[in-house]
Amino acid sequence: MPDPDLRRIEYSSREVYRPPSALVTLGFAVIVISALYFARELFIPLALAVLLSFALGPFVMVLRRWRFGRVPSVIAAVLFAVLVISAIGSLIGGQLAQLAENLPQYRNNITDKIHSLRGAATGSGIVARTSQILQDLSSEITSAPPPAADKTPAPAVVVPRGVRSQLPIAVEIHQPAPTTFQIIQTIVGPLLQPLATIGIVVVFVIFFLLQREDLRDRFIRLAGAHDLQRTTRALDDAGYRLSRYLLVQTAINTGFGVVIGTGLWLIGVPNPVLCGVFAMLLRFVPYIGPVIAAIFPAALALAVDPGWSLLLWTSALFLVVEPITGQIIEPFLYGHSTGLSAVAVVVAAAFWTWLWGPIGLLLSTPLTLCLVVLGRHVERMEFLDIILGDKPALTPEENFYQRMLAGDPDEAAHQAEEFLREQPLSAYYDEIAIRGLALAQLDVNRGTLEHERRLQIKEAVLGVIDNLSDHAETAPLPKEGEERSAAPSPTEIAPSWQGKFVMCVAGRGSLDEAAAAMLAQLLEKHGVGAKVVPNDVVSAANIFRLDITDVQMVCLSYLEPGGFTHARYLVRRLRRKLPQVQILAGFWTLSDEAAGQREALRETGADHVVTSLRQAVDQVSAAAKEPNRGPDTAPSVASTAAG
Repeated sequence: MPDPDLRRIEYSSREVYRPPSALVTLGFAVIVISALYFARELFIPLALAVLLSFALGPFVMVLRRWRFGRVPSVIAAVLFAVLVISAIGSLIGGQLAQLAENLPQYRNNITDKIHSLRGAATGSGIVARTSQILQDLSSEITSAPPPAADKTPAPAVVVPRGVRSQLPIAVEIHQPAPTTFQIIQTIVGPLLQPLATIGIVVVFVIFFLLQREDLRDRFIRLAGAHDLQRTTRALDDAGYRLSRYLLVQTAINTGFGVVIGTGLWLIGVPNPVLCGVFAMLLRFVPYIGPVIAAIFPAALALAVDPGWSLLLWTSALFLVVEPITGQIIEPFLYGHSTGLSAVAVVVAAAFWTWLWGPIGLLLSTPLTLCLVVLGRHVERMEFLDIILGDKPALTPEENFYQRMLAGDPDEAAHQAEEFLREQPLSAYYDEIAIRGLALAQLDVNRGTLEHERRLQIKEAVLGVIDNLSDHAETAPLPKEGEERSAAPSPTEIAPSWQGKFVMCVAGRGSLDEAAAAMLAQLLEKHGVGAKVVPNDVVSAANIFRLDITDVQMVCLSYLEPGGFTHARYLVRRLRRKLPQVQILAGFWTLSDEAAGQREALRETGADHVVTSLRQAVDQVSAAAKEPNRGPDTAPSVASTAAG
């Protein structure tokens, strides 16, 4: 029976995510989306107010550090924001009015370009002109001649007196002059809704900033006061991410708009200020925002210039400035990502635009970022982080196991090369490959992985090992305070080990055999010969046929320790066959704490017990430098942490 105090498989410290049922999730999503759509007149100002509160929060804190009171600090911050937004709105309105006045002047250029494009599409216009000439000639032939002019004056028509009164009389309708109230209603009416929205946003922002601490405490109580640590961390994470994103992104986008506006002015595109403002605002939408922002100045360049050079210069400006901003400036200031996946950003932009229109497009990234933060800290909402976040959907060991199940060792090796740029091969095997095999062993224990699939996994692992054979293995990473040493070479091996090899024995099945193959490759890279032996070869019925020629040491490979009964009897069989050879037992998924505390490990009878491939390589390398000796009388249990 396995020891209940020992963990069978330790492959990940995170809890298994159990998503809510599909029906509950669908119903909740329908209710939320319906509420956001039908009550958008309320939720749009509320969302704007929340985001402005996060953006103005650091400004308010700075004013309060300068000995301003709470109320004066909030009022000053809100007035500053209102003035900036009003100035931008006035600027956009004036520029749009100027553009509307100039549009008729661009009509001829647009018409000429359309004609030239049409002519280019039909062979420089020859076909079109020929067709038009034939149509004119046909109309001339088939049309009737005009009637001859009759110079005889028409006789006067006399209308009788009784009939004259029956003729129709022309009637003119004159609208009464509009009253003062009607004039005010015509002018102010269209402005009432935007002004009302702005007023609600201002009131909400002032309220949120004044009651910031109280709202935080109430949210903590609502979310769960029993877990203050998690709730506080969630609020801090949300506040930090949103505030930093809004402030840094606003600064970057403002600079982007200034550069674009200046460049368009130098090129000669009209209304460069308007184009720069649009570029600044639309760049809050990653990926697709700059593309949309480039369409407007490109259309203006097309309308203004009789030729095509202005359009090419405008396109080149965006193609140069946007990559520099997105690939150099943004990563330098706050990293490569906002925490959202690329697909989530595009889908969120389309969703919020459909839900709330242009305002939803501008708010899509901050709102989606809030959902991701919620998913990271609320267990029931974790699916939001999985769907929208930029974290990998699978852990490295899960990804490795999935690739082995799919029989794709090449893709697994490609992913391993990213890891091997900074870590040695033994670290990859210990931290990813062995843990991935541990997941397979867990499925074996549950009875969900049949024998054929286990053989397929073993073959895929052997393919990965073969693909990584060209990677030079460095010496195991040193402990703290130790210097890194070079890997042992064949010339450093004791004479008694020359021409000999280590027999790596699979403990139970094909998965243990795959782990033994990893150990054999690492030993060979350290100058020690190794050979993999399947588990059925050392069974009680077959061990008498085991070839023990030139065997210098035996290493047992176990993914799962179990109750160590199997390992104890296997060590006894090997000890009778090889009485003068040291035996090392490797339990690759056993924790170091358990390995150092349990006497059951020593009862296996092995000379050395290790819990990682790195420890096994250390033990074998140390033995290879010493003169040949028999098995130890006091078996050792390695306790060095793996990786």
